[in-house]
Amino acid sequence: MSVQNDAGKRLTPRRYGSDFIVDLLRRYQLPYAAFNPGASFRGIHDSLVNYLGNESPEFLECMHEEISVAIAHGYARATGRPMAAILHNVVGLQHATMAIYNAWCDRIPIILLGGTGPMSYTKRRPGSDWVHTALVQGNLIRDFVKWDDQPDDLDSTPESFARAYQTAMTHPQGPVYICYDAQIQEVECERFPELPDPSKFQPPEPPAAGPQTIQRIARALCEAEAPVIVADRMGRSAIAFDALLRLAELLGIPVLDQGNRHNFPTRHPLFLVESAAQVLAEADFVLALDAMDLYGALHTVDRLTRETRPMYKPGTRIAHVTLDGYAVRSWSHDFRRVQETDDAIAADTESFVPALLERCHAVVEGRGDVVKAAQERLAKWSAHSEKLRNEWRARAQSESGGEPIALSTFAAIVWDAVKDEPWVLTNGIANGWVKRIWDISRPDQYMGRYSGGGLGYGMGSSLGATLANPGRLCVNLQGDGDFLFTPTALWTAAHHGIPLLTIIMNNRSYYNSEEHGEKIAAHRSRPVENAALGTRIENPDFDYAAMARSMGVHGEGPVMRSADLPEALRRAIEQVKQGRPALVEVRTQNR
Repeated sequence: MSVQNDAGKRLTPRRYGSDFIVDLLRRYQLPYAAFNPGASFRGIHDSLVNYLGNESPEFLECMHEEISVAIAHGYARATGRPMAAILHNVVGLQHATMAIYNAWCDRIPIILLGGTGPMSYTKRRPGSDWVHTALVQGNLIRDFVKWDDQPDDLDSTPESFARAYQTAMTHPQGPVYICYDAQIQEVECERFPELPDPSKFQPPEPPAAGPQTIQRIARALCEAEAPVIVADRMGRSAIAFDALLRLAELLGIPVLDQGNRHNFPTRHPLFLVESAAQVLAEADFVLALDAMDLYGALHTVDRLTRETRPMYKPGTRIAHVTLDGYAVRSWSHDFRRVQETDDAIAADTESFVPALLERCHAVVEGRGDVVKAAQERLAKWSAHSEKLRNEWRARAQSESGGEPIALSTFAAIVWDAVKDEPWVLTNGIANGWVKRIWDISRPDQYMGRYSGGGLGYGMGSSLGATLANPGRLCVNLQGDGDFLFTPTALWTAAHHGIPLLTIIMNNRSYYNSEEHGEKIAAHRSRPVENAALGTRIENPDFDYAAMARSMGVHGEGPVMRSADLPEALRRAIEQVKQGRPALVEVRTQNR
């Protein structure tokens, strides 16, 4: 929506510090600023609306700061570019912490802006200005942002913002936070500092592997009898995605896609993450590409005893290409357990994978033995993949009459509803069934799962991804428990006309906790049925469709039978095509 800017009608227009701050947002081409309103950034709020006319950036009004940050998370995940989320001093920042942590764990660039009551004691109003001021506000989140700053005066803001943007965009990327004193925002200015030239403050080229390293890995791949590739965040780059596909086909290499980004086509015969144990048991060389948790990818774990064991045999050579070592902090152990490797390579996979493909082509040329081995591997895994897919399709069909609806059937029906549309899956994979049933062939078709684990992510991030994909059918396969943390994101969708299709997978449980409860009770010889206590979301049930309608969103459901789901989806998709967000509640099984 556009707000009329009447500044030009004034005979002597006045300018304020916050006007310059929003000039910085426009200068760096941040398209949106999501926020829940607050007095600590009232100057910035006024400048967005009345100075910039609510254009470039456009504001997005949210009911909770966790939604604001999650929208920015989803937008940056989809585009690779940051937008702004503005947080109301100490209280808003505390609301936002979980969403900020999710962005940190996912290495997502977000420009977080905050406001604080005046640092000068003499300028603070009694009451709220005091309890909403901290020394220093950024201390609260310093362990899970790349950088934070609280510039002392307006003249410091251009350099501060330039460093924030550059730091957020430097790989490994992440959120940054800048807090602006209310006095800096509200001071009337006779002159503004000079706006920076963003082209002079771009992030540096990420590290690249040297030719000898690339040659060494290329020879190892080509000469291995059973090479395997583990890919995770690599799919943030379409260039790396395409190069990996060609590399896997060239050498017949199984790919174990860990899913934090979409790294490999789901219907390709070498997409074998479901067969990780079998693939790794045969491996003699493993190449990992941006693996968030390489140890976890290569080991099985007993969820009760927490004991792990490797899936690979002794002597398997392991190489890992990642920049995550540059993001290790002491507070959060999101760095995961250290995995032994034979080659630890600090390089950006966007440049590494194409260079590796080129070198492998050179090694393979004239090597009939390598070509033959690759063809044999491809034939072997193609037969294996086809068998798996036939089993999955058969199961989805055999379970189609179940109530609640089985996730296999659910995934198949939703796929039939969206497959002929220009679709994007913004969130959710229905306990893996989406990747078994859907044909996800490009990195921009699925945003990937998030790694922070904080509930409340799905709705906001899906709105951000929808903003980044105008004209496409954006689909959010939304868990009910996660949804209930941030349901008012529906209001933001309706208010700003963000046409997201949300499908609630309602199993009426925080099932992960319920499953843990069952295991621990059985281990202790206690009543397993009590695992439902404190984990089930029922008595009373939520009416999600009514909740959606109350906030201006088209609502369908609850859909209890698989036979009724296609028509409910058809009606919802029609609404989305007309520019209106829609929600369909589906009662689903747990698996």
